[in-house]
Parts: sequence; C-alpha cells; structure tokens
Amino acid sequence: MVNKNKDVLTTGQLRRLLEHQYKAEGCSLLEPLMQKFWRWLVEQVPRWWAPNAITATGLALNIFTTLIMVYYSPDAKRQVPSWVYFINALGLFIYQSLDAIDGKQARRTSTNTPLGELLDHGCDSLSTVFVTLGICIALELGNHLEWFFFNCFAIMFLFYSAHWQSYVSGTLRFGLIDVTEGQLIVIGIYIFNAFMGTGFWNIQVPGLRTPLRLLPVYFGIFAAILQCIQHFSVIIIKGGIGKNHSTVAGTSTIFPVLPISIVLCLAAVIYQKSPTHVYMKHPCLYVISFGMASAKITNKLVIAHMTKSEMDLLDHTLLGPLLVCLNQYFDCKINEVVVLWVFCIYCTCNLLYFARQVCLQISRHLNIYIFTITRKPQANKESMNRNSRARQAH
Repeated sequence: MVNKNKDVLTTGQLRRLLEHQYKAEGCSLLEPLMQKFWRWLVEQVPRWWAPNAITATGLALNIFTTLIMVYYSPDAKRQVPSWVYFINALGLFIYQSLDAIDGKQARRTSTNTPLGELLDHGCDSLSTVFVTLGICIALELGNHLEWFFFNCFAIMFLFYSAHWQSYVSGTLRFGLIDVTEGQLIVIGIYIFNAFMGTGFWNIQVPGLRTPLRLLPVYFGIFAAILQCIQHFSVIIIKGGIGKNHSTVAGTSTIFPVLPISIVLCLAAVIYQKSPTHVYMKHPCLYVISFGMASAKITNKLVIAHMTKSEMDLLDHTLLGPLLVCLNQYFDCKINEVVVLWVFCIYCTCNLLYFARQVCLQISRHLNIYIFTITRKPQANKESMNRNSRARQAH
C-alpha cells in the first residue's frame, strides 16, 4: 500500500476524474480504412488480456526496437542493419494496432475506466519521442543536425499542443493528416531502407539543391503547420468552454504554453551554449533526455484536463535540464556527457515514478487492477461506458 502522503491527485481531482467524458471529433484520411482492420483484430484478442496491458505491451515493444536502432546509430549518421529496420517497422505496426484496439478491448470486457484513457495518452506521449527519433535515424538526419533538432522538438510541441487545445475546448480534434498517416509513412520508410539501404536518400533533388532525406521532413512541416493552425484557432480565436472562454478548469487558455516553452528554451540554450557540443556528438541521447521531460509535462496537462484542474507551471522534471545549464555556467566542471546521462536517468525515473503513483492511486480509488482483468470497475459505470463508446470512434 502506497503512503497517502505521496498521492499525486487530490480527492477533488479523483472525483472530477470520474465525471470526465472523452470527446473527440474529426477523422484522418486513412482512419476509416484502418478501423475495419482494427475491428477485425480486436476480435482475435483473448478476452483475458487487459486493455491497459495491451497499451503497455505496444509501447514497450516500440521503445525496445527503437533503442536497438539507437544502439547501432547513436549519432543518427550510420546505416543500421537491414533486420533492424524490419523489426522497427514491425514494432511500430504492432504498437499502432495495439494502441488502436485497447479501447475496443475495454468495451468488449466491460473494463473501460478513466485510467485507461490516461494510460493511453501517457504511452502516446512517450511513443511520439521514440517514433520521431527512429525516423530521424532512418533518414540519417545526424548529417543535418539543425533539422534533426527542429524535427524532434517540433513534434514534441505539436503533440503537447494537441492536448493543450483539448484542455481548452474539452475535445480532442483530429486532422486529415494525423498520427495514423504519420506512423504508416514511417513504417514505409523503414521497409524501404530494409530493402534498398539509405543511399537513395543522398540523391540531390533537381532544382532544390537538397537531398531526398529532407523531403519527408518538409512534408512533416507542412502537416504540422496545418495542425498548428487548427490547434491555435481553437486556443486563441475560439477560446475555451469554461467561464469567459477559459479552459475546462476555468483557467487561462494561454498559460499552458509556459511549461513546454521552458523545456524547449532550455533545449535550445544548452544546444547553443555547450562548449563541448554535447548535442552534436550525442543527438539521440539529447533528444531522449528532453523527450522524457516533455512527456512528463504532457502527462500533467492530460491529467489537468481530465480532472479539470489548473496546470502547474513548474515541475521537478525541469531539474534535469537545469542541472546541465548549471554545469555550463560553471564552465563544465563535470563532463557534459556524464551530466547529460544523469539528466536522462533522472527524468526517466521521475516520469516512471509519477506514472506509477498516479496509476496506483486511481486503481485504489476505482478498486481495480491495472494490468489484469480480475475485478470489474465499480464507480460511475455509466460515465465510463460513455467514454468507451466515444473512444471506439477514434
């Protein structure tokens, strides 16, 4: 039993969590086609496999396969073995499929709870970091470190902004080109590299004087701009659904930009000020470190939305990048790589501890297990069923 003094959520937040209703609108181009496959797939899954276990299994596989790629190309410049591309394509496809059917499995087994939605978004925040890192390695963007940096941190911000506008409007909105399309493009690039190698990406585009490897990046920027326009048209122009167009929690619609801005600014400052060029020498470790910090901030935003609570400006995870800044201020008395590893390990442990505490607290409150189907949810079943039906459509 966990000490209540270490609980993350208050009694009021737990009560509001049970009142939360998942709302989503919009549909991407390929989702209707993929939904047919996902509806068939969930019928093949045994009923004893808990929805949360499905979500976690997909994430673990995705992270594991990406880390194999990082092992072979830590600087994102080297071509990795063909079999590594194959298992990454397979790992991402399995993750996408399991992520799509966990809500459907919850409905099949009558085990849909707010914890499932929270765990789903939490896993997505981590997967975004590793999928982005994987495609950068596949395109060997270590040869274009500025684009590597921009691509990784822009996608972190884009994922955060999607939940930011959800915190404002109460509805998660999907664009015509969204996560499903992006993941399938990444899978396609992995498979292409497995058969053809990476030499193709070195070909110069006639008239543009740019290698082919940057074209997917340009396409991603175009899609990101479209999504940002959608997100900020809600956040800034339409406003929130709370009193005086505030967020679901009745707070400022602009305030949530501050936590993610601190993370991104620290990433840029450390990159520019590093006397040993720590980012240029260890880009993958750098992105993973800040990815853990970004994921923690995003998870707190999701919780703020689901519990209709105020978003915190500061978080303990910021101690990681601040430690690197402090070391630079004192002329790097400690090796920057060592400090970066400490930063990465600290933020990873901080995120895992936070997730563990939240999951345990909610599971105790609902009287359910997290990763097994042994006890059925007892609290607010009608609300949970509404959440499940909404998630089935997305």
